[in-house]
Amino acid sequence: MASGNPSLSEKAFSNLEVASDPMTLGGTVNKTAILLALMLIPAVWIWGRFFANPESAGQLLPLIFGGLGAGLLLSLIVIFFKRSAPYLAPLYALAEGLVLGGVSAFYEAQFPGIVLQAVALTFGTLFCLLAAYRSGLIRATENFKLGVTAATGAIVLLYLVNMGLRLFTDISMPFIHEGGWFGIGFSLFVVVVAALNLVLDFDFIEQGVEQQCPKYMEWYAAFGLMLTLVWLYLEMLRLLSKLRK
Repeated sequence: MASGNPSLSEKAFSNLEVASDPMTLGGTVNKTAILLALMLIPAVWIWGRFFANPESAGQLLPLIFGGLGAGLLLSLIVIFFKRSAPYLAPLYALAEGLVLGGVSAFYEAQFPGIVLQAVALTFGTLFCLLAAYRSGLIRATENFKLGVTAATGAIVLLYLVNMGLRLFTDISMPFIHEGGWFGIGFSLFVVVVAALNLVLDFDFIEQGVEQQCPKYMEWYAAFGLMLTLVWLYLEMLRLLSKLRK
């Protein structure tokens, strides 16, 4: 099995002992809710600071980039050392809250009302796909997993190439950041791929429950789901901003 989410790859639930107190679906949902609440705390704080004094928004950039760096480091540690998830996943949520709060405030300043729309679309997509998955309308078949994983990998590679071009040259890929029908179409494609990764996340969480993985895997699974939700939300913001333009 394969997953576009690196934290819930085919190796994530392998070589784990069957626990006497295994992970449960309800426990994973509760851990996800905790991480979302923790993420909301710094997000609301940095949002409030931004709109309290928009002229000093530049002073918040070190906090945003600091949260980005910390979140990346923590996520890598959790992915490679799953037992650290109960301790580091909450810290990841706090760090990511700084990033999402700052990015959301910048978007909101340019396009009033866009954040509420992005949040509603993100969680609307989550619940709709969860309902479709639980009802059997969407099944995580091997071909489905292969297609979503390949598309996700292509998008990540494209973003990395674009980042390298912007860092070392004056060249950039305009369809990633600019509007126009091609840019909107690209962002819509990325949003669809990010959303389909949720189906893979649901499938791997279900596999972990069926295999009676250790309790700490609830935190790890919740962390993996958060990665996809953060990506989906940011892509929703990008798509909506292009539509506004």
